[in-house]
Amino acid sequence: MKIRERLRVSLIVVSLGSGVAGAERELPVEEVRSAIKKSIPLLEKTTIGTSEHRGCFTCHGHAMPVVALVEARRRGFLIDENNIREQLEHTLADLEVGKERYLDGRGQGGGFTRAGYALWMLQEAGWRPDEITAIVSGYLVRDEKADHWKSNSNRPPTEFSPFTATYLALEAIDQFGTQEQAPRIADRKNKARKWLLRTNPKETEERVFQLLALGQLGASEKAAEAAGDLLQLQQTDGGWAQLPGKGQQSDPYATGSALFALRREGFLSAKDKGYWRGLRFLLDTQYDDGSWQVKSRSKPFQKYYESGYPHGKDQFISMAAGSWATLALLHAVGEEKTP
Repeated sequence: MKIRERLRVSLIVVSLGSGVAGAERELPVEEVRSAIKKSIPLLEKTTIGTSEHRGCFTCHGHAMPVVALVEARRRGFLIDENNIREQLEHTLADLEVGKERYLDGRGQGGGFTRAGYALWMLQEAGWRPDEITAIVSGYLVRDEKADHWKSNSNRPPTEFSPFTATYLALEAIDQFGTQEQAPRIADRKNKARKWLLRTNPKETEERVFQLLALGQLGASEKAAEAAGDLLQLQQTDGGWAQLPGKGQQSDPYATGSALFALRREGFLSAKDKGYWRGLRFLLDTQYDDGSWQVKSRSKPFQKYYESGYPHGKDQFISMAAGSWATLALLHAVGEEKTP
């Protein structure tokens, strides 16, 4: 038995007493598929609306919906391929605008988090390394003294945490780093590993991206510990809350991202009770129009616009939540298909 599978089984056994994980009845696959099919057109509409109003790339309106849509394509769902190409071109054009800023180490607004989300989206969509991805990767490893990547924004939950920025950077340099950057990449990964092993997360966002980053670095035992901690935060309604402490309400953003990380890193299977309960929460909180809503915790600083995703001034965090929820649901249906 491989070490990760051994650790996952251990987590399930430990959790049986608390009812967090374990075998349960089969998932309502058709209900899950129906929820995904309702979400896809709305996420597509969101990317188009965001591009119409924002010349720049955005994490919530481009990266997260595109990552979800590409995963849907892998699992046999029909998506608008022309729209995907348009969003990739939109993102690449924005990176080109920031080319000089990446070369001199300043980066674009949103810093490492924005750069990391852009490259994660490109990687998930199958974009091959080129000049601009190499330049952005070089920006991510420019600071040889740093032991992790910081966020220069305060827009929780998506853009505030060094855990988020660190995972995205690690994923990006693994996929788009160049041979010339290899020594710096190895050094930054070694330093990031040490930082991740000694630094404690607080919010669910940080726990999710800590787990993903540890998995990216192959730190299996610490990843198992992080997964166990995240599983223990699943609430009685099946969901996760963004913030720690009693009385915090579960929401689709925290729940979708937690389920995604636990599934991606192999610590929940489609037959585990914790996964089923989390999906049940997502199914029950989806609106008839295919959306999910999360109340914004960020102070607005951009000019308001209608992206096409519902929920007014909560739409930016809600479109990210809808993307995470869709990703979590997608991991319950079918196998990935080679593009």
